[in-house]
Amino acid sequence: MRKNYLLSLFGVFLCLSGYAQSPTETYKDSTSHLYQDAGKALDNYDFNRSIQQSLLLIELASQEEDYYQLNHGYNLLGVAYEILEDSIRAKENYLKALEYAQLSSNDTLLWYAYNNLGNIYSSNKNTVSKGFEYYRKAIAIASKNPDETQVLFPVINIAWTLLENDEFNNAYPYLLRAEGLLKDEEDVVTESNLNTLYGMYYSGIEDYDRSRTYFEKGIAIAEKDSLIVEASFAFEEFADMLFKSKDFNAAYGALRKHQEYREMIFGREKNLQREAVYERFQTEEYKKDLEAARREQLYKDEVLEKTQQSSVIMVISLIIMSFFLILLFRNNRIRNKLIGQLRDKNLELKEAKEEAERLSNIKTRFFSTVSHELRTPLYGVVGLASLLLEENKNKSQEEDLKSLKFSADYLLALINDVLQMNKMESNLVHLENKPFNVNELFQDIVKSLEINRSSSDIKIELEIDPEIPILVGDSMRLSQIMMNLIGNAVKFTEKGRVWIKAENIDCSEGKCKIRFEVGDTGIGIPQNKQEEIFEEFSQLKIQNLNYQGTGLGLPIVKKLLMLYNSQISVSSVEGEGSVFVFEIEFEQGAEGESIKHLVKNTAPDETEKHVRKVLIVDDNRINQVVTQRILEKRDFECYLAASGEEALDIIRVQQLDIVLMDVNMPGMNGMETTMKIREFDAHLPVIALTAVEVGEMREEILKAGMNDIINKPYDIPQFFNTIFRNLLQPVSPTEA
Repeated sequence: MRKNYLLSLFGVFLCLSGYAQSPTETYKDSTSHLYQDAGKALDNYDFNRSIQQSLLLIELASQEEDYYQLNHGYNLLGVAYEILEDSIRAKENYLKALEYAQLSSNDTLLWYAYNNLGNIYSSNKNTVSKGFEYYRKAIAIASKNPDETQVLFPVINIAWTLLENDEFNNAYPYLLRAEGLLKDEEDVVTESNLNTLYGMYYSGIEDYDRSRTYFEKGIAIAEKDSLIVEASFAFEEFADMLFKSKDFNAAYGALRKHQEYREMIFGREKNLQREAVYERFQTEEYKKDLEAARREQLYKDEVLEKTQQSSVIMVISLIIMSFFLILLFRNNRIRNKLIGQLRDKNLELKEAKEEAERLSNIKTRFFSTVSHELRTPLYGVVGLASLLLEENKNKSQEEDLKSLKFSADYLLALINDVLQMNKMESNLVHLENKPFNVNELFQDIVKSLEINRSSSDIKIELEIDPEIPILVGDSMRLSQIMMNLIGNAVKFTEKGRVWIKAENIDCSEGKCKIRFEVGDTGIGIPQNKQEEIFEEFSQLKIQNLNYQGTGLGLPIVKKLLMLYNSQISVSSVEGEGSVFVFEIEFEQGAEGESIKHLVKNTAPDETEKHVRKVLIVDDNRINQVVTQRILEKRDFECYLAASGEEALDIIRVQQLDIVLMDVNMPGMNGMETTMKIREFDAHLPVIALTAVEVGEMREEILKAGMNDIINKPYDIPQFFNTIFRNLLQPVSPTEA
């Protein structure tokens, strides 16, 4: 027996009050009349008329593409065929109803379509699970409506399906829920069906007395209200229960009643009429399909013609594209070939770069070695020349000795310039940060130049801004810059003046920007040479004048200023002179630092009250003699050692005031010797004597435990200044 007959009809009547508005009143009245007539025919079990009116409704709604009325038309057909147990046609129409429900986006139509499809699929044991899936979709949509009545129908249908599949315990909760939802509704169709379902439940659990009560109640409601379908269903299930309870006579009577009601629903003549109606509809649909096919064929012919034209265009395009692909392939091959060549060149360049770096490192090591090897003998030459000048009493030799010392000094300057340029090219020059006094630094530079310059016709003027505070920076590199600039100014000025200025531009946030100026009234620089003078080994060629030099002074200045992130500018007029200007930003030092770090000249009276004992450690005999002679002139008592081992032996037995330690010695070098000294004497001042650039080894020297450094060849006043400073204020290795 099919289920859910008039449950579906109830859904149809729910929709009667809400059909969609159509474009014209005529259309609206026509669809409304057809819809109501089909519904009433179903209510009166006049299935032929219901089907006929539903087909007319579908035909009319199709012309207007009215999805809402199309859904109703197919739903009515589905319900009619479901009652008549034609599940194939019922399913076909319900699926179309679902399609139009989705197009109309109407939740009421949608849950109703899902519920009806659940009825169809759940009636087949092979598709029961799909039926439950549709019922759940119906419940999900119906639950959105505040009126829970719509949920009643899929719930009771789930219970019905479970009972038909003998899942009595699973069906019971759904029966209770359906009963609760029906409590406030006056729906005799659902009430009759629910009582019949309770009868099926109690029959399934073999409680035949309660089952009989529910069946009789459901039958009474159906017969009272002339519900033919519900009565047929109730008597069928009642007969089954009576047969199971062995009441065969009563079962036979119930089965006869069931057959009587089925005869009211089905009849041969009615079936024939229905088939004729549906066949006419199918014929009309076929004609429509045929006309649609004809139109589609015409459209395809047009499309084919256009396709042929497109094909011609496409073939031409493919030919052109093939041509471009061939060109692209050819270009790609050429490109790959060039990339290969470029890769080979890159490898060659990489190898050349590595070779250049290797040669540069060799050059750097070479210059470092040459530096020591040149400066060591030069120390003896400069030292002995200075001593001979001081001690010489033969006036006829004085000029020769001065020439000797000048040549030695010139050679030293030349070596220093070349080595300085090499260090900067190898990125070995780094700035140090120590407090210094600009005024004192520049006074020392001017004094040094006053002593060495040969002409007395040049006046050197120094103008230092008194607002410049103690600065923190690399005073030695600043001295190199100024010495080169002032030396150039003096060299190219035969008579006149040379001036040095330092001006405080701005001091704020712990930084001070200082403007430096070096000018002269010399020969000047031609306009076209003012860029060239900063190139390495470049010199001005001036007729009738011979200015010696390496041509490295100004390039060194330019490279040193780059370390300060500064640039130098020059303004010059031939025959009137030149002015060099640059600016450097320093950190501002504290006042206390100037007292601690900037004491340069120690009063000899305090250090020379008694004879000081000094150990000179040097593997070069000439250097020993020169250093000894210089110290003995200041009343030092000197001890000599040619190696680190010999120095350790002397220090262990003699009470010494200071040690002058050569850094590079065969066997145990100066740093190793100093570390040995620190094992038994932590306070003896040890000063390094080295011909290597101080910056290259400063950290290593101080880490070894030495207190200070003197660079060879050394300036004698600076030499004694370093010694006296360490005698007055001996520093422990930990402080150094």
